[in-house]
Amino acid sequence: MSYAADVLNSAHLELHGGGDAELRRPFDPTAHDLDASFRLTRFADLKGRGCKVPQDVLSKLVSALQQDYSTQDQEPQFLNVAIPRIGIGLDCSVIPLRHGGLCLVQTTDFFYPIVDDPYMMGKIACANVLSDLYAMGVTDCDNMLMLLAVSTKMTEKERDVVIPLIMRGFKDSALEAGTTVTGGQSVVNPWCTIGGVASTICQPNEYIVPDNAVVGDVLVLTKPLGTQVAVNAHQWIDQPERWNRIKLVVSEEDVRKAYHRAMNSMSRLNRVAARLMHKYNAHGATDITGFGLLGHAQTLAAHQKKDVSFVIHNLPVIAKMAAVAKACGNMFQLLQGHSAETSGGLLICLPREQAAAYCKDIEKQEGYQAWIIGIVEKGNKTARIIDKPRVIEVPAKD
Repeated sequence: MSYAADVLNSAHLELHGGGDAELRRPFDPTAHDLDASFRLTRFADLKGRGCKVPQDVLSKLVSALQQDYSTQDQEPQFLNVAIPRIGIGLDCSVIPLRHGGLCLVQTTDFFYPIVDDPYMMGKIACANVLSDLYAMGVTDCDNMLMLLAVSTKMTEKERDVVIPLIMRGFKDSALEAGTTVTGGQSVVNPWCTIGGVASTICQPNEYIVPDNAVVGDVLVLTKPLGTQVAVNAHQWIDQPERWNRIKLVVSEEDVRKAYHRAMNSMSRLNRVAARLMHKYNAHGATDITGFGLLGHAQTLAAHQKKDVSFVIHNLPVIAKMAAVAKACGNMFQLLQGHSAETSGGLLICLPREQAAAYCKDIEKQEGYQAWIIGIVEKGNKTARIIDKPRVIEVPAKD
């Protein structure tokens, strides 16, 4: 039996045994007979969605795929309505099937550890994969696959403790989303990676093509920014040379709170946000991940049918993280919209008259805020953040 298959089998046994109560407490390596200094994030040199290929480079790399894709046959018809082919450059591929007006909506994603709690890492990874479906307004996932790379730098003990916990977190998040994990692929690799594939079959009215923004719409964001700043600041607590750069603007307690808020935010599904997109007549959306708020806003703007542009005025940020980003000499470019986010919120184009009700409804259902952060105006399919955006601390009070 291969090393990878042996790991997968041992993890599979773990997934089906015992309750989850112990998993709700913060991960304590010593409780699993690991060294107290164990850090999952040591098993990769990049974090979370910070692993993305730069956006301009990626556009060049996928251009050949785009050319092949654009030569496909004319869009098929169902009930006299064209079913669009959606693919390169957007959150999901939407492919019309050969049968009866149905579409395959599919996405894949993987990344490196961003938090040191293996169970939470699994939940975050699964939520991040599903988020691409939710960005299209798709609320039900039919199947998931898991993609897992076990680090060759892990000891057998670390592997046998950590990998089952990651897998269980992934599985539990999938169950929360109303779907199951039925397979996947596991390999060994110098860096640990976790991700998956999400697939669903749906009718055209079950997804929202993200290209219908009109002048007068507003932009709503459903999760705060600053996850990458929070997880880095948390690691810096144990690195004096880095901690000294930020200790004048933030306390250890502030950073620990921000870290746990980031974990909670990243592991939270965007499913309710997607469902409400239909109720409040959303004109399109994307999820905010590795290219940062501005990068994803620019991609969404570029795909609009009408000549519009997005202007962002407000930036909801995990409390104290804007100050941390500034104290770091702007290495994150958080307020410029370039800081990578992992499993971030949906950025949604909503009719102005519907946006406040959307925000109120999502807070009522989830207990978490959403924010109106910008407007859609006439323009040339671009997006920008104003020079001095308003930073909204989240939460406003502890």
